[in-house]
Amino acid sequence: MGFKAIHYKQISSNEVKEVGAEGVLVRWLINKENDSAENFAMRLFEIVPGGHTPEHSHDWEHEVYVLEGDGIVFCDGSEKQLRSGYVVFVPPNAVHYFRNIGKGTLRFLCLIPYI
Repeated sequence: MGFKAIHYKQISSNEVKEVGAEGVLVRWLINKENDSAENFAMRLFEIVPGGHTPEHSHDWEHEVYVLEGDGIVFCDGSEKQLRSGYVVFVPPNAVHYFRNIGKGTLRFLCLIPYI
């Protein structure tokens, strides 16, 4: 595929079914399989109030931009509160998770490299 310009709601969301995830949806906005994006994937996460991603780590970094909502990011023993406009860098191999602490949906973009 080449050029792409569509509304994010045209891309289906899927429940994150990893052990430890609760109330998390992901939309793969841009990826290698559908878009021939060779270097990075762009994902949109939506976490319901009280929901969270699993505590985990892996060999690649994350670049995150918070679109809306209130949350917490945990990374290697530290917690930081998040809200709209915050950016987060999670380094490779860091133990991390995201949790919604607000009354509305926590939405954030997350970019990951293909390694």
